[in-house]
Amino acid sequence: MGNISTSTSFFTFVMVLLSSGLIHNCFSLNTCHPMYQEHAIPIYKNDIDMMQFAENLEHLEADFFLWGALGYGLDQVAPWLVMGGPPPIGAQRANLDNLTQRIIEEFAYQEVGHLRALKTTVGGFPRPLMDLSAHHFAKVFDEAFGFPLVPPFDPYRDSVSYMLGSYVIPYVGLVAYVGTNPNINGYITKRLLAGLLGVEAGQDAVIRSYLYDRAKEVVHPYNHTVAEFTNRISELRNQLGMCGIKDEGIKVPLELGAENRTRSNVLSANYDSLSYRRTPREILRIVYGTGDEHVPGGFFPHGGNGKIAREFLKEP
Repeated sequence: MGNISTSTSFFTFVMVLLSSGLIHNCFSLNTCHPMYQEHAIPIYKNDIDMMQFAENLEHLEADFFLWGALGYGLDQVAPWLVMGGPPPIGAQRANLDNLTQRIIEEFAYQEVGHLRALKTTVGGFPRPLMDLSAHHFAKVFDEAFGFPLVPPFDPYRDSVSYMLGSYVIPYVGLVAYVGTNPNINGYITKRLLAGLLGVEAGQDAVIRSYLYDRAKEVVHPYNHTVAEFTNRISELRNQLGMCGIKDEGIKVPLELGAENRTRSNVLSANYDSLSYRRTPREILRIVYGTGDEHVPGGFFPHGGNGKIAREFLKEP
């Protein structure tokens, strides 16, 4: 009798919910979509150029991760996103352990999704020429240390080397999105930027955590620790960006730590523990490796694509 009474009570409860419309309202599609202000504009014209600028960095990450994890790039995985652009220079499969390979493979496919989301939302341009060769990375790390590393640094050599190579790239995209955020007005482009920023921040956190866990390890075959490598790269990016400290390695002095109380620096952030931000000018100075947004080079030998990057190239 107790079981019958319980079943009857539950059935009665469900019927009350159904009759009141609560279940219908909870599962109605209308309640699963965000609410926008009346007359809100999905995509402002000025949003387009700023969001397209990010495609340069997404292309860089996509092909670096795809080649590193799989041994082939965007031309094979999603050729329509290339839009006729040239293949990257010197990209190759990295010698990764199982864990690192799984991480980078996931990052790679995430970048494919990012490019698809960007190009289907704000349009796009052909992939720019990119230099992902070991030779170019060696030049970056030589400049970061202030002297030639012997043998030349090769990001494809092993897992730690590849993650140090990865340390060079995604964080630049992260601070670029933070810098773009205040200038975006459309509700569709705001949602796109927020979604991209969330995943880019996650990728950067994974890379930094991976390296932090190995901070005291000496990077083979050099007499320098993982932490020192990250500090040198961050210092180089600050130097090239020419706008003060907006980049920090995984170990910092107390004055740069959270609330000036930590030397650990798993996440790079400012005095208030907010993400740093950079402008397109700063981003181009860094990825060109020239410290000048008007002078291409580095990862983009012929410069970036899109209106913003190309206009800088036209200026004296």
